[in-house]
Amino acid sequence: MRVRVAAVLAASLLARAAGAQTPAEPACVPATEVAVRHLAGLWRARFEGATGTATLLLEPHSERADALRGAILRDGQRAWVAAEIEDGEFSLEESVNGINITAVWMGDVLEGSCGREIRGSWKADGDARQVQFVLRKE
Repeated sequence: MRVRVAAVLAASLLARAAGAQTPAEPACVPATEVAVRHLAGLWRARFEGATGTATLLLEPHSERADALRGAILRDGQRAWVAAEIEDGEFSLEESVNGINITAVWMGDVLEGSCGREIRGSWKADGDARQVQFVLRKE
């Protein structure tokens, strides 16, 4: 699984860099109607107070139709992610080792973004501080 996610992420990044065409995007829907199928793909994350960005690859979960899973690359480090969306509310769990949750993301799909922007807060396990994030679909 880890090798497959890394390979898919790498291939997707290379295709984007080469200017490859992607399949047609679904029609724009209200934030409360954004579903897993709208969120699958490559995302860029920006964190308040940070100069760099992170790249997420979200794919439909093979065992749960209402969830996504994938990977995040941030500062040269990879972590695994699992996400859900319900009524425009986005939640994502991040795990450095694929077992324990090391950070939680909670956010909302931005109305009018056609499911291509999510804003919320990121919180590392064991840290009371929350950091604001913006996710934008590539």
